[in-house]
Parts: sequence; structure tokens; C-alpha cells
Amino acid sequence: MKCRRLSLEADIQKYEVGKEMEDGFELWTDIVTKGWIVTDFLVKVTREDGMIVCPYIKNRRGYTFIGEGDYIVVDSDGTKHVCGADKIWNRYEKAEDEEP
Repeated sequence: MKCRRLSLEADIQKYEVGKEMEDGFELWTDIVTKGWIVTDFLVKVTREDGMIVCPYIKNRRGYTFIGEGDYIVVDSDGTKHVCGADKIWNRYEKAEDEEP
């Protein structure tokens, strides 16, 4: 059976460090040693104590780490996710009442 996803409004913002858009941070060393993800393009933040951490969004699938140039999407039902710059405007379009 083929289905089409229902229309859903979302707030979309390009991720910026220091804007408290993430749900938390994970140590870079833990991501590298415990994870099964490609880490080449992850956002890395160096704290004052020298520790390197990576921001993430937490959702029902677990942690999604934020990469360079990624957007944070918050659906109208409150669900948060991360979408890459290479896909964001293929999946979303600006609402008609939004200024360009």
C-alpha cells in the first residue's frame, strides 16, 4: 500500500552553537569509542576545561548528533529532529505566510 505523509507545520532553524537548540552534549571520545556513526562532520564544541563535546537532539529513536550545517526541525506536535542542509529544502517548503 502506498501512502503519503500528512501535511505538518514545523519550525526550522539552522543550528547555532550557544543558542540552546540542542537537548544536550556527549563527550567526543565517547562518540568515537562507543558509537557506530560517521563522526567527520559533527559539530564539536571545546569547553573551558578542554573537553570536546558534540550536541545532540533526543527523540524516540535515541540521540541524533548535530552535524555542521544541519537544521533543527520542531514539528507542530513538539517532535524534534535534525535534517541536513542537503535535504532540508527537498522535504520542507516555506509556509505561504512566511517572509522570504
